[in-house]
Amino acid sequence: MTELKPYADLLARVLLAVLFIIAGFGKLGDVQGFTGYMTSGGVPAFLAWPTILLELLGGIAILVGFQTRIVAFALAGFCLLSAVLFHLVPADQMQMTSFYKNLGLAGGYILLVIHGAGRFSADAYLAAKSATA
Repeated sequence: MTELKPYADLLARVLLAVLFIIAGFGKLGDVQGFTGYMTSGGVPAFLAWPTILLELLGGIAILVGFQTRIVAFALAGFCLLSAVLFHLVPADQMQMTSFYKNLGLAGGYILLVIHGAGRFSADAYLAAKSATA
């Protein structure tokens, strides 16, 4: 089973990254609408662009495995914050589904914080390169 670990690490990163990459690109199509949604949840409007960049660039970083532990920590925090600020609506089953989805995503990102990106990643490539230098 251990021979499959590098591939499982890569698959997990891809699956965790795709949501944020798609969400970040989607928000680029209607930044004003996204800003309105954020402010309706009590988040200041000036955080719209940093949020979009975190989703888009953070997703790409996770996908390629670059600075994985740091980015995964930021995305885990983002998932927890957005779960509480926007999806914790016990009377609304759809919002609660999103709430628990965000908790699950945070758990996946915490695993990346603890275990790192794995063999097929920019982090592993850069570590191997610096070890031979």
